[in-house]
Amino acid sequence: MTDRIGPGYFVAVTGASGVGKDALLDAARWRCPSAVVFPQRTITRPTGPGEDYRSVDEAEFVTARARGEFAVSWQAHGLHYGIPASIDQPVRAGGVVVANVSRGAIDDLRDRYENVVEVRITVSEETRERRLRERRRESADDVAGRLARTDPGLGRQVDHQIHNDGVVEAGAAQLVDIVTRRVRAAEVGSPRSAEDVT
Repeated sequence: MTDRIGPGYFVAVTGASGVGKDALLDAARWRCPSAVVFPQRTITRPTGPGEDYRSVDEAEFVTARARGEFAVSWQAHGLHYGIPASIDQPVRAGGVVVANVSRGAIDDLRDRYENVVEVRITVSEETRERRLRERRRESADDVAGRLARTDPGLGRQVDHQIHNDGVVEAGAAQLVDIVTRRVRAAEVGSPRSAEDVT
């Protein structure tokens, strides 16, 4: 894509299942400047307690994607995920969008937006296993399968990394700091002023 969308930022929160991405986003949402956009994802999965996304069936998802309703979409673990194309507007206006996305969607995001900042969330394997079992979305065999998979993101360069083994407020504070720096950088119109590499 030659004409990428900017000058705002897309902050992509990535990491394996069970590292606590959504919990960090929920905690950070209320601490970030009001201009920061946390879009609602579309997922082909029924919503559960405390989950905030638009639930559709696969046919509805495919139709929405064909209509261009998603800025980016991907498939993982038998489910389809999409981020609404409406986020283009705040990015064009110099705003900051923050979302939980697949690591496999990063290249598509970089093709679409001028400024993409990847924040990888990590935890110990013990913490990850406990969280996966506690959320009770999958069978014990499915959880074991997830834990057995090698994380394809490990070893890849990212802009920031947050280790999320502690209380959620600590990780959320780090994420808020990263996002707030992007807000300030967007205000002055200089990606370099955001100190992308830490």
